[in-house]
Amino acid sequence: VNKVETAVRLRHLPSGITIRCEQERSQLRNRELAMQMLKAKLAVALREQRVSELEAIRGELVQAGWGAQIRSYVLAPYKMVKDLRTQYETSQPQDVLDGGLDGFID
Repeated sequence: VNKVETAVRLRHLPSGITIRCEQERSQLRNRELAMQMLKAKLAVALREQRVSELEAIRGELVQAGWGAQIRSYVLAPYKMVKDLRTQYETSQPQDVLDGGLDGFID
């Protein structure tokens, strides 16, 4: 019995990703399918690399919760704005809400 091997193995040399395809009876069709699978794996690897680069740039995320705020605004029953980093306080919250942040920046 004569058998023809139709399996195809493709290797992407820069990344080292190897794909083997033996789904179809035609070697040409297996090569096309292997190329599609290789492109898909390379796209996934590129996406993962981009995500890891963005995570490295972004750094650690701070959980938004009590005690993590930078500035407290109290509008009732008394009026006060307090910056928890610089300990600057003002009793004019409307000025701060209108953009008067000079005291907090200095």
